[in-house]
Amino acid sequence: MTQSPKDLEPEIRPGPLNGLVVLDITRVVAGPYCAMLLADLGATVIKVENPGDPDYARGFPPFVGEDEASAFFAQYNRNKLGVTLDLKAEDGKALLKSLVRDVDVLIENFRPGTMDKLGLGYGVLAKENPRLVYTALSGFGRTGPNSRRPAFDNTGQATGGLWSMNGMPDQPPMRVGTIIGDLSAALYGVIGTLAAVRQAEQTGKGDVVDISQQDSVLSLTENAVVRYTCAGEVASPLGNDHPFVRPYGQFPCKDGFVFFGGYTDKFWKMTCDLFGAPEVADDPEIDTMQKRFEQETYERRVRPLLEEWFSRHTKAELEEMAGDDLPLNAIKGVDEVVEDPHIAARDMIVNVSVGAELVRMFGLPVKLDSMSGARFQGPPKVGEHNDVVWSKLGGLSPERIAQLKKSGVI
Repeated sequence: MTQSPKDLEPEIRPGPLNGLVVLDITRVVAGPYCAMLLADLGATVIKVENPGDPDYARGFPPFVGEDEASAFFAQYNRNKLGVTLDLKAEDGKALLKSLVRDVDVLIENFRPGTMDKLGLGYGVLAKENPRLVYTALSGFGRTGPNSRRPAFDNTGQATGGLWSMNGMPDQPPMRVGTIIGDLSAALYGVIGTLAAVRQAEQTGKGDVVDISQQDSVLSLTENAVVRYTCAGEVASPLGNDHPFVRPYGQFPCKDGFVFFGGYTDKFWKMTCDLFGAPEVADDPEIDTMQKRFEQETYERRVRPLLEEWFSRHTKAELEEMAGDDLPLNAIKGVDEVVEDPHIAARDMIVNVSVGAELVRMFGLPVKLDSMSGARFQGPPKVGEHNDVVWSKLGGLSPERIAQLKKSGVI
């Protein structure tokens, strides 16, 4: 690179990716989250937005402060620099190529073929920088008969099989209650990008990282694929049940619900002892894991016992009783999770500046011993870092930058 990231970010954040420069030309969640995780780990990430049509996630609630900045947008775009660039303008195409020469990674989440139509596909950009890692996230990937189809998070959930498995028995399937298609694609995007960066460091040659939401969701379906290919079983909604172990699910207690997973003989005996019924562990009808799994026996004998035992206690009491011995956990609302002392000890709720406000949001789940005291900067305003990036990385004069702003290219 001709420029050091320190020229762009004088206060370098700690992290193993210091020195890595990433162009983020994505929007909404999957691409921005992928790029933000790299930024959280120390990379210099430059978010590129169209000056007349910036990332529309900036319009997603909740909003904070007098300028009504989006906390949703901030949650996926912190720790980034922000520039504007019209990729449809000829000057804009030339400027992107100039940036590509001095970066390590470009991340995009357009529909496959879009960058090629713009004359900015991997083949073109690799001529500018043979070491470039080009990460592309899309609904169905860059190959295959469905690659050009439009996609959202629900597309991945629907076509990857997860939607068909989720929900309650004998009721229509239900989508997972978060954007798991987008989020899983982002995570695999990070893994693929880092693998390709390592390869580029070793060989001097970049690569295309091709991430599909459908592929990503399919890989999250646990045992469903092998159950079908080996036994012909098609996974269907099980509610809070599990296909081959019991008890393992949700149980009511005095003030809510808990998860209990004590299905092994060891855990079952410990549970019976804990609730003052050691003789139950030796009951010949339910004394083995296989017997307790049988549906009729489970519903008639096992579940009623657990519900009666748990009904005497609150979530907190049950967690205290289980301690470090039994897999028994409170099912917590987000309000409880945010205030959880263990979450606080893990630095998983962090304060990030969003406009003039401090917003509490989730932190970085990747923990490295060398990254203690990680800092989280707020997301960029639209084009906030145009001057520094275009002058130091793009090599443009102040006059040229002013001219491009006036013409709407940046």
